[in-house]
Amino acid sequence: MASLKALKMRINSVKSTQKITRAMKTVAAAKLKRAQDAAVAGRPYAERLQAVMASLASKVTVSASSPKLLGGTGKDQVHLLVVATSERGLAGGFNTNIVRLARKQAEELERQGKTVRFYLAGRKARVLNRFYTASSFLHDRDMSAIKSPTFADAQAMAEDLIARYEAGEFDVATLLYSNFRSVLAQEPEARQIIPVPLNTSNGVSPLSPLTTAAVEYEPDEEEILKALLPRNVAIQLYRAMLENNAGFYASQMTAMDNATRNAGDVINRLNILYNRTRQAAITTELIEIIAGAEAL
Repeated sequence: MASLKALKMRINSVKSTQKITRAMKTVAAAKLKRAQDAAVAGRPYAERLQAVMASLASKVTVSASSPKLLGGTGKDQVHLLVVATSERGLAGGFNTNIVRLARKQAEELERQGKTVRFYLAGRKARVLNRFYTASSFLHDRDMSAIKSPTFADAQAMAEDLIARYEAGEFDVATLLYSNFRSVLAQEPEARQIIPVPLNTSNGVSPLSPLTTAAVEYEPDEEEILKALLPRNVAIQLYRAMLENNAGFYASQMTAMDNATRNAGDVINRLNILYNRTRQAAITTELIEIIAGAEAL
């Protein structure tokens, strides 16, 4: 049985841990509201832009002269998985679920005979290094300086991806991130961003008949697409960053709340054990005193 001193030290240690988890929960809850508002506000524009892209693309005949981001490279052998995670942990299964989806996607593509490469965006995505060789990783982007995602951050990342795409380093790019549903639900999601998909089956609402009935584009659809395609990639990346940011704080708040409750349970059990041990020690001392008095 542990000594009273050891039990007391352990109780104080767990109480210190509980203070830390409670503080982290409070900080995450304070940041969650702003992150959630930003994620929700960014959805309509991103979804509408994708719907407009699909509408424009349906009016363009894909040919050799079409923008590469629309027509593709003509093959789909090399697939790039852009794995977007957070920079920090202590958020339950938030990052693990994204990495698990990335591995599942990679295994499925490899079974189809495709070549899979990874583009890491977030320190916690580096856990993939344990499962794949160094040649499988196209780039590991440093996101540590980003405290709150901005469109400039997403645009810089989009420009890097597009440059690598035009250089022929991959044929198809799929973005993997966590879609923020609610404080208690964040679902990992895979979305093709390069080349831009020509349909609206990927969670994007099509344009209404009134919108698509009589619209004339000036100068023409293909010129507009050339300008909008790179921006669309940046917008989808920005949306993923916002969704990830909100999902991270929600997961961290929930995880720290559970940790605080568990620490309270541990403290209660240790206090009971401490009191029992203390009572047993007092009883033993009393028995020794009584036995000594009787001996005299």
